Amino acid sequence: MNTIYKYEMRNYMKSLLIWTIAVGGLCGVCILLFSSMEESMANIAESYASMGAFSEAFGMDKLSMATLKGFYATEVGTIHGLGGAMFAAVISMVSISKEEDGHTGEFLFTLPITRGKVLSAKLCAIVTNLFVFNLVCIGIYGVSFIILGKGIAVGEFFLFHLMQFLMQLEIAGICFGLSACMKKNKLGIGLGVVLFLYAYDLMARVIPDLKNIIAIGPFSYANAADIFSSGTIDVLALFIGLVLMLGGYVSAYIVYIRRDLAS
Repeated sequence: MNTIYKYEMRNYMKSLLIWTIAVGGLCGVCILLFSSMEESMANIAESYASMGAFSEAFGMDKLSMATLKGFYATEVGTIHGLGGAMFAAVISMVSISKEEDGHTGEFLFTLPITRGKVLSAKLCAIVTNLFVFNLVCIGIYGVSFIILGKGIAVGEFFLFHLMQFLMQLEIAGICFGLSACMKKNKLGIGLGVVLFLYAYDLMARVIPDLKNIIAIGPFSYANAADIFSSGTIDVLALFIGLVLMLGGYVSAYIVYIRRDLAS
């Protein structure tokens, strides 16, 4: 099991590096650009806040983009949230299905190790990659704040990133379960799941009929504008997210252990 875990970690190293640099680097640059845009932001903040459904969807009605907290929540938080979710989907969607698609399963499952232990090693590698991704991104943002010479609410900052980590684990769980059912790599499905859930969250914030069931989506409890404006999270949404996350992981074990593998 340890050997498989190390192999998976090496296999994900390139993806981890690319996604961390892309998401963390882009968000870090955005933070550094705030000082140069602060004056212009002050002039257009009211306009953004009064744009009706658009403002509600991106939280601009709750926070002012003219402040660092508001800018971080509405701009940086959105980029980090969507990028982190897509990274979680990418690495978990192909984690299991790649064994059949690449015919490496024919060798892997001749070894004296159970399918359950293989899945556990792969799952540990996914969780480790997501943890490192978030840890490095937090470090980049922290350095950016220091260079900028401005601080941000520490409690809300770490609560937001904790919820982001849990949201990524939920999306990884959903995609991990889907991967166990597939014989081919279906990366597009994983990315489609993320985009659908993100679009659902945006629509649920502006459509009255959907506001009562917004908690179903993982982006509801990890929304930066909600966290930075209130300092709290939607407990019901978090509970639903944890249930879906565990359901995805458990279903992957149940399905993959019993399924006939393609040669």
